[in-house]
Amino acid sequence: MSLPKTEGEGTIEEIKEAMIQKHIPLIEIAGQKGVQILCLQEIFSTPYFCPGQDPKWYASAETVPGPTTERMAEYAKRYNMVMIVPVYEKEQAGVLYNTAAVIDADGAYLGKYRKNHIPHTSGFWEKFFFKPGNLGYPVFQTRYAKIGVYICYDRHFPDGARVLGLNGAEIVYNPSATVAGLSQYLWKLEQPAHAAANGYYMGCINRVGEEKPWNLGRFYGSSYFVDPRGQIFAIASEENDELLIAQLDLDKIDEVRNVWQFFRDRRPETYGRLTEL
Repeated sequence: MSLPKTEGEGTIEEIKEAMIQKHIPLIEIAGQKGVQILCLQEIFSTPYFCPGQDPKWYASAETVPGPTTERMAEYAKRYNMVMIVPVYEKEQAGVLYNTAAVIDADGAYLGKYRKNHIPHTSGFWEKFFFKPGNLGYPVFQTRYAKIGVYICYDRHFPDGARVLGLNGAEIVYNPSATVAGLSQYLWKLEQPAHAAANGYYMGCINRVGEEKPWNLGRFYGSSYFVDPRGQIFAIASEENDELLIAQLDLDKIDEVRNVWQFFRDRRPETYGRLTEL
């Protein structure tokens, strides 16, 4: 989803409301089409303000669960649809996280994931806005599947992706905000590698368009689904506001893991000490 209103075009609350309102029609289309699990993009309700270092955006953070997650829970319940809702979280004054809430198909809040790896480079000054996550790599048993969440920059690190597999994830969602450049090549490399290395599906979500006044570059979309063999089987455009829908056959996870015994044949005793460094 591209940005309908940005800094200088309204208050922070007006900007957030415009973004939520732009999402609602596609959320409703997803529900009407029978989508069972829907993931929104990274911090979906605001611009991706991290190319700047303006503390006024701290005011866009909110509690989780809180107003936005409760609002999305109404759609989850209405359409019997699991939702992953990425927002800017305020735990308490001065304690802020890049977070994704997981809401089950009955509207119940299941928990949250907080982005663990926080970049501070190349125009993404995220340590100015976010503390590193402190909840580990949870997996949520939803009505339809066991799901995990990895957020944007996390995808550069294979360790958490492996932990999600060890914790039982069948689908891992990666909501992102990433712009053209080196990351566009890595976008279609790293996440298929995670899926193939761990035998699970991934849903990889990226926003589109350019966002003023930061002008960091073009968010190149290309949201996609990749199967447990690392094959991308559904992909969205680079430019358009878009809902990408695909069917995931969870039986393929058993099929793949029965051939490649990722977890039986791993040898943690041979590299355990390295992971402690």
